[in-house]
Amino acid sequence: MHVVSLKFKPEATPAQIQEVEKAFRALKTQIPRIVSLEWGTNVSPEGLNKGFTHAFVLRFRNDKDRDAYLVDPAHKAFGQLLHPVLADVLVIDFWIKH
Repeated sequence: MHVVSLKFKPEATPAQIQEVEKAFRALKTQIPRIVSLEWGTNVSPEGLNKGFTHAFVLRFRNDKDRDAYLVDPAHKAFGQLLHPVLADVLVIDFWIKH
């Protein structure tokens, strides 16, 4: 699993944030190595999100596919769109254990 949490700059407009959401979702159709992509916005009542409002969870078959995604031109282009409105990002990769 590849988990990405985003915190936007205070001056980011709703339209800019919606553009980022749309572009992130589009990566699923642009990068075949992504097995699944789910996302949502924070709804936790705990108040522990530290300003992070969005979470995206991507699944890959293996490390090789994840690593290829990281350098894919579509992912790089998304980063260019995201960077001007991004205050912080948190990324965690893990494999599910049972």
